[in-house]
Amino acid sequence: MIGAQTALETRMLLRNGEQLLLTIVIPTVLLVLFSAVPIIDTGSGKRVDFLAPGLLALAVMSTAFTGQAIATGFERRYGVLKRLGASPLPRWALMTAKTGSVLVTEILQIVLLTVIALALGWSPQGSPVAVVLLLVLGTAAFSGLGLLMAGTLKAEATLAAANLVFLLLLVGGGVIVPLDKFPGVVRSALDLLPISALSGGLRGVLQHGAAMPWSDLGILTVWAVLGLGAAARFFRWE
Repeated sequence: MIGAQTALETRMLLRNGEQLLLTIVIPTVLLVLFSAVPIIDTGSGKRVDFLAPGLLALAVMSTAFTGQAIATGFERRYGVLKRLGASPLPRWALMTAKTGSVLVTEILQIVLLTVIALALGWSPQGSPVAVVLLLVLGTAAFSGLGLLMAGTLKAEATLAAANLVFLLLLVGGGVIVPLDKFPGVVRSALDLLPISALSGGLRGVLQHGAAMPWSDLGILTVWAVLGLGAAARFFRWE
């Protein structure tokens, strides 16, 4: 049942034009555009080496947080979650299927962005284990926050808030604009955001070949625990 629901959730997500825009089109366009045109100063080295890790982080956020929040919020509004909750599929299994759908979509995004980045001259370094840990914890953190938003706000409010947060974190999360461009006090606050920890951690490993980024993993773990815990406590099915 979980496998069938996961496949259904994935097909629904990939058929949604707005979700495709968030999950596939925007990260791809940003990667190609900012790698080809020196719009933003990304420091020494190839632009794609700086941009690719940040846009992998953006792909995780767009699917696990923005896309999932919007889709789940409207399913809740239209009574879909209530009906599914009364079906033979247990509620925990439904949430597992949604998580599975997010992971499948992220794999497709990561493969696509990696292929494009390699074609643009990207030279990734570092430990694959560290990259996987960052992606998994980032997914957990953003999934918890997305489900919390979808389960507590009205669908229209979720749509507006999720897109606003996406845009703000795109600019202020170290995705395409280096965090050292911001004032010291502002940067200290931005460093604690999950998108900053994910993009910074991935960049440290993939661009600079750093060892296990424990501080970034710690920040993501805290966000994951808080987000998933709050979502489990406050999520309303109708």
